[in-house]
Order: sequence, then C-alpha cells, then structure tokens
Amino acid sequence: MKRRTFLIGSASGLSIFALTACTGPSPVPSISPSPSESPSPSLVPRPQAMRRTSWSKDPFARGSMSFTAVGATPADRTTLATPVQDRVFFAGEATSVELPGTVQGARDSGRRAAREVMAVAGADERIAVVGAGMAGITAAGLLRDAGYDVVVIEARKRVGGRIATVSDPDWPFPIELGPSFVRNSTASRLDEDLARAGVTTLPVPGGTETRTPAGAIAPVSPVGSGAVAEAIAWAAGQPQDVSVAVALVESGASDLSDTPGENGVSEVDWLDHAVAGEIQQLSGAEAGLVSAWFPPQAGTGDDTAEDGTWQGDRIVLGGYSTLVSEAAVDLDLLASSAVRRIAYTDEGVSLRLETGESLGADRVIVTVPLGVLKTDALEFAPPLPFEHRGAIAALGMGVLDKVWLRFPEPFWDTDVTLWSVVGGDSGFQDWVNLEPLTGEAVLMGVVAADDALRLAKLGDDDFLAAALASLEPFALPVPEPTG
Repeated sequence: MKRRTFLIGSASGLSIFALTACTGPSPVPSISPSPSESPSPSLVPRPQAMRRTSWSKDPFARGSMSFTAVGATPADRTTLATPVQDRVFFAGEATSVELPGTVQGARDSGRRAAREVMAVAGADERIAVVGAGMAGITAAGLLRDAGYDVVVIEARKRVGGRIATVSDPDWPFPIELGPSFVRNSTASRLDEDLARAGVTTLPVPGGTETRTPAGAIAPVSPVGSGAVAEAIAWAAGQPQDVSVAVALVESGASDLSDTPGENGVSEVDWLDHAVAGEIQQLSGAEAGLVSAWFPPQAGTGDDTAEDGTWQGDRIVLGGYSTLVSEAAVDLDLLASSAVRRIAYTDEGVSLRLETGESLGADRVIVTVPLGVLKTDALEFAPPLPFEHRGAIAALGMGVLDKVWLRFPEPFWDTDVTLWSVVGGDSGFQDWVNLEPLTGEAVLMGVVAADDALRLAKLGDDDFLAAALASLEPFALPVPEPTG
C-alpha cells in the first residue's frame, strides 16, 4: 500500500479496516491457458507456464492466514480455542497464540485439541474432525492412535487444506500454492519430518537483491523499518489500540522526505517497502487493519525471515502436502463432503452435510479457517457462545497469493535467490528465483493484502501482464552508478 493510500485511509482509519477445509463446492486452482504467440508489451518474455492462487476467493479458506486486527488481542485466539460444553473443540492456526498463520502453529493446535478431547472422552467414543488440513489430520491421527473411533470430514477432494502441492508435467518439480518455506528452529521439527518423508528441501541463501523500477540495485535503507518501529513503540504507550497506519501518522514517523535520492528512491519509498515487507506480507492485510499493539512478528511466519522479509531457512521443493497425506493414511476420511451445520447438546453432536446427509458423533474438532468461521457457510446450533463469536469477529483474515512462472531460459542477469522492488506500484514486491537452487528458470512471486485482492479480480491474461511488468527491473541491464 502506497503512503498516499494509507494516509488517506488513516484519516478515517480509526474505524477502517491464508490450512484446512470446510464447506461449499471444492475449488481447483486454475492453470492458465497456453500463452499466445502475440507480442508482449513487457520487456520480460512470456512464460511457458503459469500457476496462480486466489485464496480470498477460495470458499474453503476465505483467505490465507489470520492476523491480529485493531482492537483484537492474542487472548482472542485462546478464547477461540476454548472447548464448548466439552463437545465442540477448535484447532487451526488461528487458535495458536505462539505461531499464528503457520503450519507449525496449525499442527501444534491439532495436538492440543486431541489432548483436550482425550481428557474428557470415553474410550469407546466416536470423534468427528471437520477439515483435513494439518490441524485436522494431526488431531485425527493422535486420536486414532489412542484407540478412538475417528472420522475426518473434508470438503475438498484432497487433504492438506491451505497446504497445496501441484505436481504436473508443466513443472520440473512440485510447486507449492500455499506455504513454501520451513524455518529451522528448535520450535519446529517440520524440516526433520519432511526429510524423514523423503521430501526435498533446500537451504535458501541469505540476502536480497533490491532494485528500483529502473533496474538499479538499491542497498536497503534502514529509514523505512525505523519508521515502522518508531510507530509501534509510540502506539505501545497509547491508552487504546490503533492501526499501524494510524500509528505511523500520529507518531510522526511517516513524516519522511519524498525527494528521490541518487538512485531515484525516496525515504517515503523505503517506508512503503518496509510496510509491505513487515506488515502486509506478514499479516496479509493493509497497515490500516493491523493492530499496532500486536503487530505481526518477523521470523515467525512460514514465509518470513528475521529481517522482516519472507525468506525461510529451507524451501520445500519435493511436496509439502506429503506430510499431510502420509499422516492421513488409514484414517477414515470422508472427502468431497462439505459440512453445513453442527448441532451440539450435552449428549453429543450431529453434523449435516451439504448433500443433506447427517453424521453423528460424541464430540467434534472444528479446524475450518477463520475466514470461513466469519461467514455463514457453517452454522452452529445453538450459536457459539458470545465470547467465541466475539473472538471470530475481532481477529482478521489476511490474504497472501502466489504466482509461479516457468521460462524457457533465464531473462535475468543475477544469481541472487531473493528479489525485491522498491518504488513502483505493481503489487508484486518480492520474487524468489529458483534457478540458482534447481537449475530451472522458475520464479515465484508473492502479493499480499489489497494488492492480492485487486489482482484476484483479474483474468489470467491481465494478471500475467501485471506480473511480467513487475519483473522488468530484473530484465533491464543494471544502470551504471552516477556521480
């Protein structure tokens, strides 16, 4: 979001405002038609293959990941995770206080929900799990291993939810439409589990090459990140929560020069760059929606790094969904079955499917994404307690989309893996160059927040044109330094 946009938004901004499956028809991400041979207006050649995501339009997700919106707190995640009458239990990344918006957070929540069920359930009880993403499959597997009768109800034709791997002849290796990176930390064993499953992961070299729209390499200025940090520190001392956008304005941190420097980049441009990398990509939301009291934390996301970008320690190239599909082996799985209604009493639960069929169980673990809980796609009878509904309303659901492009050969002249653009307004600020890692001319781009929502409305041709235009800085010869 450009500075002008968040300044306008923040004027009225005190009130303004990406893992499991659920209900509705099962969507299949579309593959673009073969590119035509017509001349391209872009300096970048047309790719041989493209694959894009539109998580905001996915009825089983309604977004990519949860975030803490203005007025919300981490306590809302704890509230959402609280069992209802010991019959309805909740799991999913939105219920994770420590690692929201991550695969590890989802898996941890599935373990927690399974423990909660085992603490109150009889040995002969039947447990239903709604959603076959990481949280649901984790919970179901633990309960099955403990001897419970478990059934998993999944709306999609596949398991994995927002973990979505594509393997087809268009691509030289499996590509990820959801999370692509795994952090190597003591808090997560995902990298070890992927290795045991035989899934290829490769270390991502550190460092990012940042260019201007003219193609000049621009060393990253600390001005933008400093302004964001200043605004958040200011907000921490205020009597009530405000958005990051409001904090930037009211603290004076956004009062920066818009005069271009020698490389054509101004201090305002660096602020835009920092807001995009540290707020929008980490939350999937605009700065005008994100809590300044509880901003996204760098280094905790699946596709983020300690410096506020979305670099991870390892990139998954062998099929992230293998983790879920292997864990789902031998589970009683009812696929392509959308749950429309969950009724619960002191005696048990009843689930009504979109087909009109009903299924009974003693208890249910609900792992649908927050974005779906925010709609009327899934009805609870009686309605969830006020506290749960309040938490669902308070938390936000962000959007982070990806585009994968395969070219016959590299058009770029850099062997750096992570690319970024400062200035301009294409929406695609960051790209991953897979050529140094795989030898294949494949790029992955990321777009978040309002840019993702705007681009999701475009057809494939217009979307591709926007993506190629954003890559032009890397197709141009690097200008000679001036002065």
